[in-house]
Amino acid sequence: MQYPNGTKSSFNGRKQVSSKQTIYSNRGMTLEEDINETNQYYMQQSIAVIHKKPTPVQIVQVDYPKRSAAVIKEAYFKQPSTTDYNGVYNGKYIDFEAKETRNKNSFPLNNIHQHQIDHIKQVMKQGAICFLLIRFSMYQETYFYPANQLLKHWGNQFLGGRKSIKYDTLKEEGYIIPIQYQARVDYLSIIDKYYM
Repeated sequence: MQYPNGTKSSFNGRKQVSSKQTIYSNRGMTLEEDINETNQYYMQQSIAVIHKKPTPVQIVQVDYPKRSAAVIKEAYFKQPSTTDYNGVYNGKYIDFEAKETRNKNSFPLNNIHQHQIDHIKQVMKQGAICFLLIRFSMYQETYFYPANQLLKHWGNQFLGGRKSIKYDTLKEEGYIIPIQYQARVDYLSIIDKYYM
């Protein structure tokens, strides 16, 4: 039997089974896009003000082939960037890094850099709420991972420990954030539950 949408179906005696499955996961949204949409929702609803930090770049050479189309030919990072996002929520400073990995079994610590760790330590000393948002793209799962847990694993790698955080450990120490419609990655709900 052919349905109007083009899918074929077979009859197995009791119910019809479609031979073509629709997969709804991973429709091209990256973690960064999801966070940006979430932050936009937070701002529109006057919940929080959180922005993606621009990467500081020094432009050295620009080509002007047309008056309306400038092309940057050479540029350098002015300084190492810190974390991806920062802002204010309920009078508290929020600072976090967003990372996506295709790895199924662990989150490699080489996705984080020493200058980011230094920045995380500095803002935590000032009372900031600091964390990582980590997406395992193979599972389409996003985790809120507290910075104090990250710092523990970061230090252990230099004492002969793992150079990654096992997926199971991350699930145990972090908090899963279900994908939603409006606040796609509603990390503030985790902050409300565990930090406020």
